[in-house]
Amino acid sequence: MKAGTDELSKTFAALADPTRRAILERLRAGEATLGELAQPFDMTLQAVALHLKVLERSGLITRGRVAQTRPVRIAPGPLDAAATWLLRYREFWAGSFERLDGYLEDLQKDGGPS
Repeated sequence: MKAGTDELSKTFAALADPTRRAILERLRAGEATLGELAQPFDMTLQAVALHLKVLERSGLITRGRVAQTRPVRIAPGPLDAAATWLLRYREFWAGSFERLDGYLEDLQKDGGPS
């Protein structure tokens, strides 16, 4: 497996969980502490911390240190790589649908399939 593919797999695995996606959504507004990130969830701080570890291992977040707190920030690199990968397939499907539209238009003009 290529290194890039491995990183992409980590990104998609981390994004597969709705709690982790919600954490990333919150971090779009700016950095936050563990306590702030845990507030909307009905789970322990430890459970949220485990989600943060998965996000950190995948490279989707970074954790700093300010005095006694460890603010969490979103890291765009892995998301950019995933978006680039997905865009290639979006272009493929868009082209496929355009070809299908053309084929269906031809069928309608000719009175249907023979």
